[in-house]
Amino acid sequence: MPSYYVYLISSLPFLSFSAKPPFGLAEFYARCRDLIPEKEYKILSGLGEEKDYFLSPRLPAVLKEWAAFEITLRNELARARAGRKKTDPLKFLRLPEAPQAEISHVAMNAYRSASVLEAEKILDQARWDFLENLSCGHYFDFKHLALYALKLMILERWEKIQKADKEYLLNGVIAN
Repeated sequence: MPSYYVYLISSLPFLSFSAKPPFGLAEFYARCRDLIPEKEYKILSGLGEEKDYFLSPRLPAVLKEWAAFEITLRNELARARAGRKKTDPLKFLRLPEAPQAEISHVAMNAYRSASVLEAEKILDQARWDFLENLSCGHYFDFKHLALYALKLMILERWEKIQKADKEYLLNGVIAN
């Protein structure tokens, strides 16, 4: 089966962190279904499904880099929370770990944020920026599609947050 990355990727709208998603992840997968090889479609459609999906040895290098970033970011958040609770963070950390000062800084900014929503925005902006950096040099290949799917997941998450009935949620918190 031939792959039509150039045609497929050229037809996809530009994604911006501050914008609404142009379509959902299901529609994105439907657009990709018949235009990329089956093996790559399985990798693409499996993104975000399994907890340990990113630990698979068959993943492309770009997804392994993403997984390492995500695990490191979560580990830094665990360290910050454990420090406040005066608990040993080692029992909460996951491997593989690749500590970086920039990730520690992002995690601490998010942790210190007064607003939960603002903290989540800080974390997702860092994720978005990392995906943008990974996409350099990948314009019409599978890696571009995988990074596009991950960005779309972030946008879908924020769409759900924006659509949430905030008054209902607030009343539920106040009632408890």
